[in-house]
Amino acid sequence: MAVEELQSIIKRCQILEEQDFKEEDFGLFQLAGQRCIDEGHIDQLLEVIQNEKNKVIIKNMGWNLVGPVVRCLLWNNKEDDKRKYFLMLDLLIKLCNPKELLLGLLELIEEPSGKQISQIILLLLQPLQTVIQKLHSNKAYSVGLALSTIWSQLSLLPVPYSKEQIQTDDYGLCQCCKALIEFMKPFLEEVTDERENSLENEKLKDELLKFCFKSLKCPLLTAQFLEQSEETENDPLRCFASEIIGFLSAIGYPFSKMIFNHGRKKRIWNYLEFEEEEDKQLADSLASLAYLVFVQGISIDQLPMVLSPSYLLQFNMGHIEVFLQRTEESVFSKGLDLLENSLLRIEDNGLLHQYLEIKSFLTVPQRKKGLAMLQLYINKLDSQGKYTLFRCLLNTSNHSGVEAFIIQNIKNQIDISLKRTHNNKWFTGPQLISLLDLVLFLPEGAETDLLQNSDRIMASLNLLRYLVIKDNEHDNQTGLWTELGKIENNFLKPLHTGLNMSKAHYEAEIKNSQENSQEVQKSKEFCSVTVGGEEIPNMPPEMQLKVLHSALFTFDLIESVLARVEELIEIKTKSTSEENTGIK
Repeated sequence: MAVEELQSIIKRCQILEEQDFKEEDFGLFQLAGQRCIDEGHIDQLLEVIQNEKNKVIIKNMGWNLVGPVVRCLLWNNKEDDKRKYFLMLDLLIKLCNPKELLLGLLELIEEPSGKQISQIILLLLQPLQTVIQKLHSNKAYSVGLALSTIWSQLSLLPVPYSKEQIQTDDYGLCQCCKALIEFMKPFLEEVTDERENSLENEKLKDELLKFCFKSLKCPLLTAQFLEQSEETENDPLRCFASEIIGFLSAIGYPFSKMIFNHGRKKRIWNYLEFEEEEDKQLADSLASLAYLVFVQGISIDQLPMVLSPSYLLQFNMGHIEVFLQRTEESVFSKGLDLLENSLLRIEDNGLLHQYLEIKSFLTVPQRKKGLAMLQLYINKLDSQGKYTLFRCLLNTSNHSGVEAFIIQNIKNQIDISLKRTHNNKWFTGPQLISLLDLVLFLPEGAETDLLQNSDRIMASLNLLRYLVIKDNEHDNQTGLWTELGKIENNFLKPLHTGLNMSKAHYEAEIKNSQENSQEVQKSKEFCSVTVGGEEIPNMPPEMQLKVLHSALFTFDLIESVLARVEELIEIKTKSTSEENTGIK
């Protein structure tokens, strides 16, 4: 029945001119063709499409059959049927109006979700390329529309992050990236043809540029790459990244200009019509590009050799900050990798303090990051840079462990300075005293939470002990001895008071906990204890006692080091006093 209906419509339309086709004819043709497919009359439908007499009808109406044919290709597993459907699709792509085909193919690409996204993209990329190449006008717009539609769908797919996920490629993202490169190549050849320099050609360049930017953000910003020691050609995402960077150079936007242009008011590309959202994505895209070049080494041989390591670091800091502002581990870790890569190019103590005047140089080390990376950063700075960074971090970190780490670094720099023939002015004398003012004090005096600040306090006491031992009062290279009264008032005396208060409080809590534990054991319930105004979470009594005893142990340790520091101060001042008396 479906075949007869189709033949009837064909017979009626064969005697009409193209412009005389009615909307009703389009609808009837689509309905009859769909029914032929549903009822399995593939051979008869193929005959209709292949018949030269039906050429005008297929040109105007055939595109309506593309959707049903594509769906059959996706769901029909019979090889013989699939072969016929592929032939039918090829014929429709060859014969139908390219404008109508373009819109129909893009609608099909927008339909699916999940794993079907890659299936339909892989199926339709080649037909889509053929259709666009047949268009004689607005090719740039068509390429841009196609790439934007494809990217919107691909951005919904999860990016594989492990070697196993990359190899299995369950969602087909890696396959799509590879196919996309082949899809773009003929259009790239058009814009790089020296004989072509038309306005349409420039617009096509811009569309390719926009897609490269989008690709650098997704999937390449979050993509993880196989170790470079492995066969890199087996890493599809790395190959995709390499091709995208190659495309940028081919269309006149080499990556070096783009990376070093980041943050400047005047951009090196001419296209002025980036959508607002796309404009916001540029920072992510350029950061991704910097990572690919400097960390992954893609096309790094194209980088001018005259650029100094400090210059490269200066420009990469903006990109590093973009990475470190993100919460995804896969993106954040790339920022650390790019920072490490940039710092390792610089000699120790070779990074001038002037670079800290660039905002990102001060903000990047404050991010949550590994202390090993922070140590590398410190090692590269010159003395004034180290000094400035220490002051900044002591004022802003609000983290006892980080502050203890910085104080240990200050001690190391003082030690280096004291061993030199010519003292370093930043870690001796007045400059050092200014820094010690940030170290040898309690933020809230005797009321400071000593347990929460124990790492910082222990580091401060160890630094003070070192200064007392290494710097004699008559030398006073560090300026310690002229500031001793202030240190005692701001640090040592409040610490004594705070320790007495804290120990008394915790001893009382231990006593209460022990008295309550018998009742708790009988009822087999949890008990709670309040420490420092905050309630310790409910836990078994024996566990709470361990926590309280651990806190007391910490206070005893601080008290022990404090006593040793005061003993050393007394010995040193007494010795100096006796020497002065002997002279008199």
